[in-house]
Amino acid sequence: MDNFYVAKLIPLIAEARVAAIPTPPTNITLQGRMDSYPKRRGLTRVSELRAAGVTVALGQDCVRDPWYPLGSGDMLEVAHMGLHVALMTAPDAMRAALDMVTRTPAEIMGRDFGLAPGKRASLVILDAPDPIEALRLRPSRLWVISGGRVVCRAQPETRGLDAGF
Repeated sequence: MDNFYVAKLIPLIAEARVAAIPTPPTNITLQGRMDSYPKRRGLTRVSELRAAGVTVALGQDCVRDPWYPLGSGDMLEVAHMGLHVALMTAPDAMRAALDMVTRTPAEIMGRDFGLAPGKRASLVILDAPDPIEALRLRPSRLWVISGGRVVCRAQPETRGLDAGF
């Protein structure tokens, strides 16, 4: 949509309290697919929507299907790709990208989210010291817990750098 139209539309979206859930892997693969060069890469105006107060989550709607056969359902991968294509590389925006695949979708769906006694206990524990490093490195998922039951676990990775000095 052109800038004039969007300038009118985004405030209406915010006023109506409509949430936006772009799907970065699928969107950038399908949008502009039939273009010659330069090819468009279709992702909605994530930063502009967020700045206007629109609730924006990131999702993945295709997992190994004809439209996007590379989908894995891995929301860390979705956040990583989303922050690239939405140009969200400032530290606060990167932290927001992780919320956009965890807390925000839960809130949109009316799900009880967070860690507290009595909650569902579905979570992923990453081998990373903070959200930005989790997005940057896409580390091992040390524990995947669903409904209080461990469904997957891994050992921490051992990394080293031999710079040859």
